Amino acid sequence: MSGEGAQAVPDGSVADHDADGPAEEPAGSGPAVRRLAAWDAAVLRDLAVEHGSPLYVLDLDRVRENYRRLDAAFDEAEVYYATKANTLGRCLATLADEGAGLECASAGEVVRALDALEQVAGETPLVDGSRVQYTAVSPPAADLDTVCELWEAYPELTVTVGAADTLDRLESRDYDGRLCVRVNPGVGAGHHEKVRTGADAKFGVPYDEAADLLAEADDRNFDVVGIHAHAGSGISDESDLANHEELVSRMGDLAREAPVPLEFVDVGGGFGVPYHEDAPALDLDAVAQATREALGEVDATLRIEPGRYLVADAGVLLTTVNTVKETPETVVTGVDTGMTTLLRPAMYDAYHAIRNLSADIGDAERETVGQTVVGPICESSDSFCSNRPLPRPERTDLLAIGNAGAYGYEMASHYNSRPRPATVTLADGTASLARRRETLADVTRLEVDHQ
Repeated sequence: MSGEGAQAVPDGSVADHDADGPAEEPAGSGPAVRRLAAWDAAVLRDLAVEHGSPLYVLDLDRVRENYRRLDAAFDEAEVYYATKANTLGRCLATLADEGAGLECASAGEVVRALDALEQVAGETPLVDGSRVQYTAVSPPAADLDTVCELWEAYPELTVTVGAADTLDRLESRDYDGRLCVRVNPGVGAGHHEKVRTGADAKFGVPYDEAADLLAEADDRNFDVVGIHAHAGSGISDESDLANHEELVSRMGDLAREAPVPLEFVDVGGGFGVPYHEDAPALDLDAVAQATREALGEVDATLRIEPGRYLVADAGVLLTTVNTVKETPETVVTGVDTGMTTLLRPAMYDAYHAIRNLSADIGDAERETVGQTVVGPICESSDSFCSNRPLPRPERTDLLAIGNAGAYGYEMASHYNSRPRPATVTLADGTASLARRRETLADVTRLEVDHQ
């Protein structure tokens, strides 16, 4: 069977969902956590046999479940998916089909978001851009050119500005459409210092200057519709949640004092997922309630921008063991994927669960030994874990790396001239190739021969 075709999934499911979710959840929401242990090892092995490794697998049914759970918790809010977490076209179309708006960090993401919405719209009236929000961060001229051109065809899309001089740049391009102001509230949160945006001067206009900028934008005939702030990414512990609530509270105050009427108050997303196997699920209902209380009464709609929460546990990365090296300190397990495929461990020292699928499927039980799982990239940071207890490895074993649906392929690169992997999606009991594996010719095809 060709990799382009559909592959049946046993029993119409790719995973036996665990019981970590609340006892009662909205219909179709699924359990609050999908652990790596819940994925069906035999199905993943068959996918690796069919498509090779390394291989990303994204379960679109799980993406739907996550969206429905979050949408139910934030029942009076608008949900805009932060597309940078995973821009695969099928992923965007799945969330668009569920009714999500799409928040974009670049012109390229805006194009992909509009494509997804057009795909879902089908025979219905043309898409007007009302479910797309472009959040510009020091936007390149080419980005603004593209977005302003798209605005002519999609007049209801929204542009978010994070600096006063972006108004000049938009005005010079004859843009006077829907405009949102990104605010820096001075409060950050997140799993790593590199993702705490709420207090980083790079993001948004200073809080004390926001009202004046709203008034100026209105005076200059922009259609001012909202304000926006985002604390950071991977918000889960009490400290992060407290900072998120403080940010929301400040945005509520700003909305009540705004010199122009607002359609929405966007408080970002960043809701975390449990990467460690024993970490609890985020109490989403409690977060939603605390967010509403922190915002207070405003004459505007609450808007949130989840990214990771919707896609992280919907994805795994499959990789094959090619080297086993015994050392006095640890067993070094070399695999065929590395930081060019999944950057998060190298960049953020991020934890990802690892499962030996071959050991799970095999008849003989293996002893557990400390392993350092490393990739083929010529960097000491190219490591997925250090001396972690795992079943003793053998060459050709298939490993699965969990919570790889968010910021996996999106952050992949060609470093060391390594082609990027393929992606398979799962939906309605079938698997199909969504993105082919790159070749070396793909890596070099943009080079110009100067001889």
